[in-house]
Amino acid sequence: MKTIAMNPRDSRIAAIILLLLALALAYVVLLRWWFVVPLQQVRAEMADLRDTHSRYAAAIAEKPALQQRLAALGAGQAASSAFLAADDPNTAAGDLMQRVIDVVAANAGGGQCTVTQKMPLPSPAPSAGEPYRKAAVSISLNCDMAPLAAVLQALEQGTPYLFVDDLSIYRNPVVAQQNNAAALEVQFSLSGYVRPARTAPASSDRAPDDAGGVP
Repeated sequence: MKTIAMNPRDSRIAAIILLLLALALAYVVLLRWWFVVPLQQVRAEMADLRDTHSRYAAAIAEKPALQQRLAALGAGQAASSAFLAADDPNTAAGDLMQRVIDVVAANAGGGQCTVTQKMPLPSPAPSAGEPYRKAAVSISLNCDMAPLAAVLQALEQGTPYLFVDDLSIYRNPVVAQQNNAAALEVQFSLSGYVRPARTAPASSDRAPDDAGGVP
């Protein structure tokens, strides 16, 4: 087998090519994977951090406007006529019973409708995450059909918002035998939500320290 001798010019070119290949291999093996790639990852993480910082900075800048809007919404909610006027369930229950009396008197018309019994119900404990307290009463009526429909409609469609539950309507058989036009015996529970109590602003004033006073 004959070997081809390379002239000095070709030898130099081949040596340069081999050197370039060795340098490229050394760059890939030694520099790129150990230095260039980690630096690129750090640069990408820094860009993500700058983007996150800019988003948080924008949110912080909007905080005063959001607080003002929440305060306005809270004030409007507290002033809403949807809630019972009282801020205590026991007082609100008394107001509910008086409201039933007023509504019955206003909607009796020419028929018979009277409140035969009214009593407050225990205020149920608020559910988890429920910001409002509930007041409820039990009501018994002796009422003709037309006034009864008017009373129930006035209670549920007026303000504050009230809810009629556990409605029971029946005719007393003993009274019905004596009077064919006997009124209906009606029982139901009536409930509403108490107006949220306003939180008093925290005071920065401190009580005077008596320890340093003159005895």
